[in-house]
Amino acid sequence: MSIVTPEVEIALFLRRLKWVVLAVFGLWVMGLLAPILTPFVIALALAWLGDPLVDWLEARGRSRNTAVVLVFVAMVLLLTLALLILVPLIQRQIVTLAAAWPQAQQWLLGTALPWIEQKSGFELMSWLEPERLIEWVRSHWQQAGGAASALFGYVSRSGFAMVALVVNLALLPILTYYFLRDWDKLVERVASLIPRNHIEIVSRLARESNDVLGAFIRGQIVVMIALGVVYAAGLTMAGLNLGLLIGLVAGLISFIPYLGATTGVVLAVLAALVQAQGFDLQLLVLVGVVFTVGQLLESYVLTPRIVGDKIGLHPVAVIFAVMAGGQLFGFLGMLLALPAAAVINVLLRYAHERYRQSELYAGHGSAIVLDARGEPSVGPAILSKDAEPK
Repeated sequence: MSIVTPEVEIALFLRRLKWVVLAVFGLWVMGLLAPILTPFVIALALAWLGDPLVDWLEARGRSRNTAVVLVFVAMVLLLTLALLILVPLIQRQIVTLAAAWPQAQQWLLGTALPWIEQKSGFELMSWLEPERLIEWVRSHWQQAGGAASALFGYVSRSGFAMVALVVNLALLPILTYYFLRDWDKLVERVASLIPRNHIEIVSRLARESNDVLGAFIRGQIVVMIALGVVYAAGLTMAGLNLGLLIGLVAGLISFIPYLGATTGVVLAVLAALVQAQGFDLQLLVLVGVVFTVGQLLESYVLTPRIVGDKIGLHPVAVIFAVMAGGQLFGFLGMLLALPAAAVINVLLRYAHERYRQSELYAGHGSAIVLDARGEPSVGPAILSKDAEPK
């Protein structure tokens, strides 16, 4: 039996500390490079989604390059078709919104705000008077100057942000093609770096993570599209002029539990009030019916049948993951939040499994016992008084 000396314990602690420091350093570098890494992450995700289809074509006699070209062309055609359908529709919705803006402004200033003042007792209209606004700016000129300089800095940076956005959009198809072509090589190179004595368990965790991510992401995309169509069609048939735009927005952000429906309801109610220039009970009831039907479809049909419970994440955990990712790494963090949470959930399940098999959980004298189903499991060897050896 080997004796663990203090020197060995210190060396083991330093070895583990080294990996922790490397992980923290990697996260810090990722935060700095987040704007640059975003197109690479999106392209990597697209390649990961398309690789199973490439493998399927390869299994039927196509070469890797031919299969990659076919899948890449199919992805480009689907994206082009979606843009050809959605862009004109969204453009018409924006024109409708711009045309309704003067009427909405008149209703807001002439009807809504006076009604709120009457019911609540707050003086809101007086804050919109030019003289009062000028006086407020004059009394808070330092804060206003700081806000103006910040706004000017944002506007000046927005030009560079627009250039970066154009560059990222141009890079995205190129990166996707190369990632898709070399996906198997990338996987092999990553696998070659794993220590041989851990290759079996790492392969198992990688397979489980891949299954969870595949089931969740592919299913969630289908659910988002389905909800967007349901909301957009329902609000349009209900008579809401901006129903298409609001429905698409609510569907696209429905990957965050309840956020899509909540945002859609708020926007739809505001749009209905402005459109009717007041309280239209029939329109508001139809808006409520549309989102109620959408939530019932998502909860009892779409999510259980398409996504399932493979990801195993509670809605609160999903919301926290998205908010934490956005806070730490911006848009890149929001992209990586749910995949990272799914992988962490797989690792936590494995850690729980190891804990149930450990001496800490089972005790020193562990024994094989039968559970309620008659299956063997590891448990502490607890003997009753009647079973004590004599």
